[in-house]
Amino acid sequence: MSNSKKKSEALLYHEFPSPGKIQVLPTTKYSTQRDLSLAYSPGVAEPCLAIEENPDDAYKYTSKGNLVAVISNGTAVLGLGDIGALAGKPVMEGKGLLFKIFADIDVFDIEVDTHDVEKFIETVKNIAPTFGGINLEDIKAPEAFEIERRLKEELDIPVMHDDQHGTAIISAAALKNAVEITGKDISKVKIVVNGAGAAAISCSRLYLALGAKRENLVMCDSKGVIRKDIKNLTEQKAEFATDRDIHTLEEAMVDSDVFIGLSIGNVLTPKMLKTMAKDPIVFAMANPTPEIDYNLAVETRKDIIMATGRSDYPNQVNNVLGFPFIFRGALDVRATGINEEMKMAAVHALANLAKESVPEQVNITYGESHIEFGKEYIIPKPFDHRLITEVPPAIAKAAMDSGIAKQPIKDWDAYKESLAERLGTGNKLMRRLMARAKSNPKSIIFAEADHLHVLKAAQIIHDEGVGNPILMGDKTIIQELMKEISFDSNVSIIDPKSDSERARRHKFAEIYWKKRQRNGISLLAAQRLMRERNYFAAMMVNEGEADSLVTGYSRSYPATVKPMIELIEKEKGVKKIAATNIMITKRGPMFFSDTAINTNPTAEELADICHMTSESMKMFGFEPNLAMLSFSNFGSSNSPLATKVIEATKIVHTRFPNLIVDGDIQADFALNPQLLKEKFPFSKLNGKKVNGLIFPSLESANISYKLMKEFNHVESIGPIIMGLKKPVHIIQLGASVDEIVNIACVAVVHAQEKAKIK
Repeated sequence: MSNSKKKSEALLYHEFPSPGKIQVLPTTKYSTQRDLSLAYSPGVAEPCLAIEENPDDAYKYTSKGNLVAVISNGTAVLGLGDIGALAGKPVMEGKGLLFKIFADIDVFDIEVDTHDVEKFIETVKNIAPTFGGINLEDIKAPEAFEIERRLKEELDIPVMHDDQHGTAIISAAALKNAVEITGKDISKVKIVVNGAGAAAISCSRLYLALGAKRENLVMCDSKGVIRKDIKNLTEQKAEFATDRDIHTLEEAMVDSDVFIGLSIGNVLTPKMLKTMAKDPIVFAMANPTPEIDYNLAVETRKDIIMATGRSDYPNQVNNVLGFPFIFRGALDVRATGINEEMKMAAVHALANLAKESVPEQVNITYGESHIEFGKEYIIPKPFDHRLITEVPPAIAKAAMDSGIAKQPIKDWDAYKESLAERLGTGNKLMRRLMARAKSNPKSIIFAEADHLHVLKAAQIIHDEGVGNPILMGDKTIIQELMKEISFDSNVSIIDPKSDSERARRHKFAEIYWKKRQRNGISLLAAQRLMRERNYFAAMMVNEGEADSLVTGYSRSYPATVKPMIELIEKEKGVKKIAATNIMITKRGPMFFSDTAINTNPTAEELADICHMTSESMKMFGFEPNLAMLSFSNFGSSNSPLATKVIEATKIVHTRFPNLIVDGDIQADFALNPQLLKEKFPFSKLNGKKVNGLIFPSLESANISYKLMKEFNHVESIGPIIMGLKKPVHIIQLGASVDEIVNIACVAVVHAQEKAKIK
């Protein structure tokens, strides 16, 4: 893309659909005169008086506790230099956007038009009561050091200059892991820091706190090595001056283990790189042009561990890994500052997260097939959704342990769940299901394991300890794919067509034939069917040779469900099986039924679907509150389509009087408690939060859940088959890895529940 094109796109992005990148939205009702009288005069006087009496009530009655100021004077904006306060505003708005999307923190950006340190400090102190925390941004050194020091001393809220500490924290986490990979000792590695600005000083201090030795660290500025015999050094540069007999960057690089670049592009040459010690660690963080080109560096030294500030290369040192989550943890315990203990907690949390198994969602986001801890992955990716649940708790705990938390966290599990919900991830249910599955793992047949997505899901299930995969398909293909994604565990691989399975095929065929011989199935036909993986897999589950089954990735739903219906018995009292999908919505998990099996169920069948859905909801830990959906409300239509739902509701009321279910009802009334109460105060659903929707037909349910997935990007778990004695589950054709993992977790939990019944 040409520079003019990039410029045009950037300007258009900031101008449309409305100027800027952030806005203020109301959090309370404002539609009536009563609402407005509470929001402002006269009602607003009450919280004012409460805060006057107890200033801490500001956290109770205002947005202070979740509000951060991003403050700059525009003296060091990105690589643009001193462009002034107003010109820096787009950057500050951008910072606010990052705070919001990564940690759900609200931001006011404030541009202070002064170069005077005292005036800047006075301005910030005067407006500080508005905020729960202050993020200082793009302030040039050395003034930045004094401004941050003074504000940290004189304010009782978290204050952090991100340009200093953000880079320090992220690069320290990366350094910790890189040193570990090389097998070196942090206390012995020789470090060269090229750059002597605010970030370089902060990085160097944090590396020392991590275990590096001052005598092993050399700092260079644009004139060369910072030595003790140089006159008029700033206080910060003097802190890292050396008395070694070296004068240039080239001399400093000889036998060094680590290069930290916080300077300008292309200052590190291949010749210098070749003089470094074995397994060199190079963090070339100048942006957009690194101190040495990534490709040039890895070509020059095959043993290098390389990081940059760019997203198009591995190991991006990106401050967004730090500041949103550091402030999130600090705000949540009402910390009175951000101290060294909290910064070091962030370092360790980030370093440890990089060592954990990477979710498939992250692989997909970054276009990778398999990301794992190693030379090209030493720090987490910015769009790793686990950051919000891992880093803030570490920060909060460090604040509590160091005695600066005014509101300690008591329930850590609840806190982690609240963090996930802040971003609308909807992972609460899946975390709960995964925890249940891990408590008693069961075997799962992945019937199409010779497909990459299915195999990757099986790997995640195995690595997370959720279940014991049985891989089914072409053995040669499966083994090749396993090698490709580093799935080197000794798991069972079965090819139903292979000679080694001949005896079991014949055994299964005999059993199947005896069951279906009066339905037109010959023994020869049964033997032929057992060569098909879905028939073979279903028989394994039927005969107790596996606990559960997941299939359907490469075949249509009707073709996949057929052998399940033929082979696996229905639960007692079930006439027809059905399927439900769990939709992870902003209002919480919502069960949709029947999404896959019954085309146009009768009233009787609809009642059965309702009951099976309620039992499934209980299995997942939900108290069912079910709405029988229609285009009519409580008998408002005599259409057969409506009367079917009315009759089904009556059947459920008669058979299961304690079940909270009502209908016929339109979707908006079912999901809007106020509307329901006003118009239909007699409904059983009043005062209840509806969490299950029973649709009158397959087309309405299937269309609805797929529209929600595509229009609103709502995550779906399912379809989950209901009514069979054995836990077999059929995914949608071409399901994603995450969807397969989700349904596999369901299969394990389902198998656990089935085992209790025996």
